[in-house]
Amino acid sequence: MARIRLDHIRHAYSPALARAGTFALREVDHAFEDGGAYALLGPSGCGKTTLLNIISGLLTPSEGKVRFDDRDVTMLTPEARNIAQVFQFPVIYDTMTVRENLAFPLKNRKLPKAEIQTRVAEMLRRIGLGEKADRKARGLTADEKQKISLGRGLVRSDVNAILFDEPLTVIDPHMKWQLRSELKQLHHEFAMTMIYVTHDQTEALTFADKVVVMYDGEVVQIGTPEELFERPRHTFVGYFIGSPGMNVLPCRLEAGEAVIADARIALSGLAPVAAGQKTELGIRPEFVEIVPIGDGIPVSVTKVEDVGSERIVRASLSGHPLSAIVPEGAAIPADAAVRFAPHALNVYADSWLVERA
Repeated sequence: MARIRLDHIRHAYSPALARAGTFALREVDHAFEDGGAYALLGPSGCGKTTLLNIISGLLTPSEGKVRFDDRDVTMLTPEARNIAQVFQFPVIYDTMTVRENLAFPLKNRKLPKAEIQTRVAEMLRRIGLGEKADRKARGLTADEKQKISLGRGLVRSDVNAILFDEPLTVIDPHMKWQLRSELKQLHHEFAMTMIYVTHDQTEALTFADKVVVMYDGEVVQIGTPEELFERPRHTFVGYFIGSPGMNVLPCRLEAGEAVIADARIALSGLAPVAAGQKTELGIRPEFVEIVPIGDGIPVSVTKVEDVGSERIVRASLSGHPLSAIVPEGAAIPADAAVRFAPHALNVYADSWLVERA
């Protein structure tokens, strides 16, 4: 395994675009620690796969260096970097059996026959294909083929990192949880450096120790699932993480308060905000309390959605949409108001979190 250092990486898909300053991947300066489990999370087109392919060697960055430990590998091929990569769609040998597909990378490394048999048997068990071990891959379903791809990446113990590019896209939904759990268990057992690309927050938050949230070619926050939920450093993180996402309300700051139309919300300990910046107040729906009118800030309730053990209250605060999560059976007054938990209030200036002074 290796510590992977991205040293001021930027990438444009042509020299002309680079000269014009149009980068698909803006500057990334970050290290993936040896043995860590990371997820690159963001919407389609945000630069996740571009970054993964730069790490693997399928792309050479327009600017910056890729280092494995202290070694500059920027110009090396994936083979020379000793990377295992699992793609969105299965890449396997249809003419080989399941067993032969799994053994192939081990035979290429000339491992002893007994060790190959042991590792392949264990991987067959893990991916649930023991009964089909001697069947040709061409006759398998798409999700079974992808399990072979996963197994081929995981069967090796000598790789510097294992990279996953949305590997569960073709997997049957009821199998996704099982495979994510297997990946997590393998990471704990063997401390492999794993980087997992996904647009699915559930996949990212259940797999990774650290999540790298990307937006518009930029890394906007790196943190644990708890950090992303409790203190989103960018409004996009607040919006993208959670269901529903964080409420973001336009406001102005006056004398230690956030002012939204006629409502004034007390704040404490904010660092100074430069004049002219767009300011917004962020609050998670979990920390919005629905109360009778007179006990909080008046709102107009527009819809109540029943989602099992909870209900999502959709409301309008001075013309701005607002969501609250309340327990099933909790009273929702006809004339409603809201209260915000003070500890959960975040203020943003030009979309970035304003730190506490």
